[in-house]
Amino acid sequence: MTRVPGDAARPAPPSALAAKAARIMAVLDGLFPAAPIPLDHVDPFTLLVAVVLSAQTTDKKVNAVTPSLFALADTPETMAALPEATILATIREVGLAPQKARALKGLSAILVAEHGGRVPDTFAALERLPGVGHKTASVVMAQAFGRPAFPVDTHIHRLAARWGLSDGRNVVQTERDLKAIFPEAAWGRLHLQMIHFGRTYCPARGHDPARCPICSWAAEGGEESRRR
Repeated sequence: MTRVPGDAARPAPPSALAAKAARIMAVLDGLFPAAPIPLDHVDPFTLLVAVVLSAQTTDKKVNAVTPSLFALADTPETMAALPEATILATIREVGLAPQKARALKGLSAILVAEHGGRVPDTFAALERLPGVGHKTASVVMAQAFGRPAFPVDTHIHRLAARWGLSDGRNVVQTERDLKAIFPEAAWGRLHLQMIHFGRTYCPARGHDPARCPICSWAAEGGEESRRR
């Protein structure tokens, strides 16, 4: 099992929490049986690039700029050979574009020099790349390589707190809690389902919990908490 750094073994969740988790999974499986990866890509490298670009930027914006970027460079070798200024000019519409242009050129050079031009499939190697943190590495591990990982972005962090699955202190704690509650085999699927659910049914603003397919019963004050 892949653990968050510093994580420790946790006891099985209480029966009530386990039942809530099972019901949440059933709702998500019914609504999003095959939730797609929201970032357009064709292989582990283009996924890695897209995820790096997605920090503080919408997936829609990333998908708008990556076709032009990948037309210039869609391998570590070709990306490393591009001038940083060219990368920056191509991705200038995304947030933190200068830092991301530097990171894309730097990580591509490392992939060529140290990994034979391939994206590594370990957390340790991924997190040593410029611009790649634990969340980015988790997305690549789960979606490119099918490895156990539960990436937690702002959407998932918000939903976990709303549903009473984590206290919402920080994304590290939320990841630990979700991994303890849900079966390992479901982590990658749930990551995508929760993203799509949050965007479709459970937005950050203007949300009506009473009409939400999960908040209506899972959130504090909902059906489930009223029965307690």
